Amino acid sequence: MTNYSTLSSNLKRGIIRFSERISFGLSRPNFKFISQMVYGILSSQSCHLSKIARCLGEDITLKKTIDRLSRNLSAFGKRQQLLDNYIKRVKGCFNDRSILVVDDGDITKPCSTKMEGIQPVRDGSTKATRMGYWMTTVTALTQEQKSPIGVYTRVYSAAEADFVSAEEETMGALRYLSKHFKKSNIRTFDRGYDSNKYFEYLTSKKEKFVIRATTKRLVKHKDETINIAALAARYKGKYSMKFRKKSGQEVDCKIAIVPIRLCCCPGVELNLVICRNIGQKPLLLITNMKSSDNRIALVVTKVYLLRWRIEEFYGFKKQQFDFEDFRVRSLNSIRNLDLLLTIAIGYIGMMSEKADEKKVSMELIHISRRIYDIPRFKFYALADGIFEVLAKCKKGVVLLLRKQIWDGQLSLFPALAFGIP
Repeated sequence: MTNYSTLSSNLKRGIIRFSERISFGLSRPNFKFISQMVYGILSSQSCHLSKIARCLGEDITLKKTIDRLSRNLSAFGKRQQLLDNYIKRVKGCFNDRSILVVDDGDITKPCSTKMEGIQPVRDGSTKATRMGYWMTTVTALTQEQKSPIGVYTRVYSAAEADFVSAEEETMGALRYLSKHFKKSNIRTFDRGYDSNKYFEYLTSKKEKFVIRATTKRLVKHKDETINIAALAARYKGKYSMKFRKKSGQEVDCKIAIVPIRLCCCPGVELNLVICRNIGQKPLLLITNMKSSDNRIALVVTKVYLLRWRIEEFYGFKKQQFDFEDFRVRSLNSIRNLDLLLTIAIGYIGMMSEKADEKKVSMELIHISRRIYDIPRFKFYALADGIFEVLAKCKKGVVLLLRKQIWDGQLSLFPALAFGIP
């Protein structure tokens, strides 16, 4: 039988300890704000400040709590330091070969025409144009479970005075990755990133990458310049790999690897990996990954297919926490809310990585009462378990924050013994 009182107490302590580590170097008020937001997001499964405020259970009027959270969300300006601390905390889930998935997303708010900087964007779900914001996100896949944990996120609008281009926003993400991750971490991109600027940057930094190419690109093969699709048509595939589609159908993929160069960086030797039978057209992947064993083509293909894990991250973020239904209007508040939600999901991701070993994770999954077997992607089960446990608490983390003495250093909680991050 689960002891909800003990579990909720240690879960709260774990959240405070996690918030304390990512708030290192920040002021006491900022630490309290971050702790309350992370706790409120996890316990309410919502981005509504009113629902977050209710979960805090403070002995003041609900309106005052909402006003304080709203004021702090709008005024918080230490995103960079908070993100840097967070990266240090979650880095233990990755290794030197972990895959970094870079992707663009969107936030649509079709009925919110008065929000700051709101612009027409293409809704990735409906393919229609709606009012909203663009978002650049990077997730890193964990060592064991290959679960996506957000390591960079930025909401932006073309209406901002300092906006340059979507390409420059992506370059900001790449520069951040260069600062915090090693060159051996494989940067993975979809075909929307088939741009000379990205190739030039990644090759100049000698960072590993896999980019899906469009059929319009010209490449240099041997002594000729040729269209990449025409070059791919010459090779039928030397290697074979089994792939299961979403429909459940298993197909036999034929994969070939061809040495090429690009016109934008002719001095760099690259490889073109051609994969057939996954879709109607061959999958064309350009990479600088090399090996004396030509079966590296299979590795490159698998790396790219793992890129789709970021779609699970987007789905979890928008469905479980209803992110597109936030009720703040300033762009700074939206960015801070997006970062805090990413951090809260990162906490779940850390628990998911050791879900089969840690007692607290196994208890949370059991409490979530799944109808079918636990899937590989355990985020939903863990989030539901946290919600069920914390929903039984009349008070949030206010008592723990009152008892704690803040000196800008880390204070250890007994939550370590329970496997809570």
